[in-house]
Amino acid sequence: MLEIIEYTAEYIKDPFGILSGKRYEFVLDLNVPEDDELYREQGVYLRAIYLEDENRIVKYDFYERVSDQYLDFDMEPEEEEELTRFCREHLPA
Repeated sequence: MLEIIEYTAEYIKDPFGILSGKRYEFVLDLNVPEDDELYREQGVYLRAIYLEDENRIVKYDFYERVSDQYLDFDMEPEEEEELTRFCREHLPA
C-alpha cells in the first residue's frame, strides 16, 4: 500500500500534437517503512504519468529524494490500481 505524504500534479503540454489525450505528471513523496526493500534513509518519491482519457498510468519511476537516483522497483498490481485511483481523484482543476 502506498502512503503518500504530499504530491504535485501538472498537465503535460504537447505543443506538437504527438500525444493523444490529456496526460498529467504526478510527483508523490512516499513514506516507506524501514523494513521495505524500497526504503532509503533520504526518502523516496515516485514520478508517474497518468493518461486521463484511458484512466491509466502510462509510466512510473521511483527515485531517492535527495540524490534523485533512479530506483529500479516495480509496484504490485494492487499498488498500481491504488496509484491510478489516486491520480484520477487528484487531477488539477
